[in-house]
Amino acid sequence: MNLKIAVLPGDGIGPEVILQAKKTLYAISVAYNHEFIFEDALIGATAIDKTRNPLPEQTLNLCLNTDAVLFGAIGNPKYDNNPDAKIRPEQGLLKLRKELGLYANIRPVKPYKNLLDVSPIKKEVIEGTDFVIYRELSSGSYYGVKELNEEGTKASDICEYSEEEIFRITHLAFKAAQTRRKKVTLVDKANVLETSRLWRKTVKKIALNYPDITLECLYIDNVAMQIITDPKQFDVILTENLFGDILSDEACAIMGSIGLMASASIGNNNALFEPIHGSYPKAKGKDIANPIASIVSAAMLLEHFGLEKEAKKVYEAIEKAIEYKVVTIDLNSGSRFGTNDVGDFISNVILSKDDLYFKNDNVQIGQSTIV
Repeated sequence: MNLKIAVLPGDGIGPEVILQAKKTLYAISVAYNHEFIFEDALIGATAIDKTRNPLPEQTLNLCLNTDAVLFGAIGNPKYDNNPDAKIRPEQGLLKLRKELGLYANIRPVKPYKNLLDVSPIKKEVIEGTDFVIYRELSSGSYYGVKELNEEGTKASDICEYSEEEIFRITHLAFKAAQTRRKKVTLVDKANVLETSRLWRKTVKKIALNYPDITLECLYIDNVAMQIITDPKQFDVILTENLFGDILSDEACAIMGSIGLMASASIGNNNALFEPIHGSYPKAKGKDIANPIASIVSAAMLLEHFGLEKEAKKVYEAIEKAIEYKVVTIDLNSGSRFGTNDVGDFISNVILSKDDLYFKNDNVQIGQSTIV
């Protein structure tokens, strides 16, 4: 298969982790005789610094004319700490999602068996957890009208949803449930919010078309608790933009590190794949950022194009890295391996390199890695 992939490294640790995802995809292309063409472009704070635009037209045009987008991270303290900044890195990502028509964000939550003890949650609580969050991505309060009075003392963010916006992601969630354990949990706040009542009414109507799927409706505050106390009960979680953003970050506690969670953002014609962590500026350039989430996002890209065998190989290589403790310090405080080491190891496993060898629990990484 030939794929043209737009690569948006972004800010902070974005370039470092995205490099490891590119290494992984390159290894897959060699091992399985595919051709992946990568083209880098600017976004976020890096783009603002160079073009005064968080999403330059050149970047947008590239993304509109490629098969997929591989995204790193955006954000910079000089904008985060300045509430008066009119141009922000995050505006670039929000606009990109809108322009590409990306309305569904998909975030799988399935802890690795060799990292169950890393989670702050008891092993017996999270073992066997396997759910996926379907977050509506193109509407809600993130995109609604935002107002601030002249005195700067009163603000509002309007949350709006239409039946059509709810309709399209709901069908995706129910179809996903048909391939899993046949359960959808709608998360809302229908006892308070009018938008949530529209969500519940619309989803219940759509559920009639899926008699094989069990639908339950739970309030956001309840689910926020139960994701931690009883995560195994969930299969497919369906929710609006803000709630989905919060819940998926909370679910990182199950995984043990935010550096393990990836996502796919899907539209009718475009797709973007990214780790869910931020730019982590304090770790920039220190070779300590966990690249696994970025590498998982590359595996999700492969799955999106039907390359299931190739994606499985990536997941197996990640499991091998974790098994042999080739991980960054967020997963093992005593680790001597860095961002690049993890990426090299995973690429070498995919390529079945002979220069990888194991002696007791001490892993040596050979030199003929992909750069």
